[in-house]
Amino acid sequence: MVKVEKSENQEFLEKSISHLEATGFENIKADMEGYETPKSYVRKAKGAETKITPDIVAVKNGRKYYFEISLKSEKPRLLKTKWLFLDTLSRMNQNRFRIITTRGHYKFTDSMLQDINLSNKEPIKI
Repeated sequence: MVKVEKSENQEFLEKSISHLEATGFENIKADMEGYETPKSYVRKAKGAETKITPDIVAVKNGRKYYFEISLKSEKPRLLKTKWLFLDTLSRMNQNRFRIITTRGHYKFTDSMLQDINLSNKEPIKI
């Protein structure tokens, strides 16, 4: 989710966190009240700096997972950049990267994953 849209979608973020807790994830970090904020990464490109913060970071069986919430966005290009960065970061460190989505956003999520050649990722549908 792009930072601008986080405040609008707080409810779905909470729903996603409770789903992750129910499926055995622990040490959950999320960019919302009551949770520790995940580590941010700075991306420098063409003189501009962009801060990339995963929506949710959690641990299961000793392995770190990065979760991104996929909802229809006004800034799909920024979202694609963020997903590619987090996917690369997770593969470098032998972690996992997952996408969480909900009804009404499946087609958007699938087309975004196709566009950036991450069609092997199966979104978690809540």
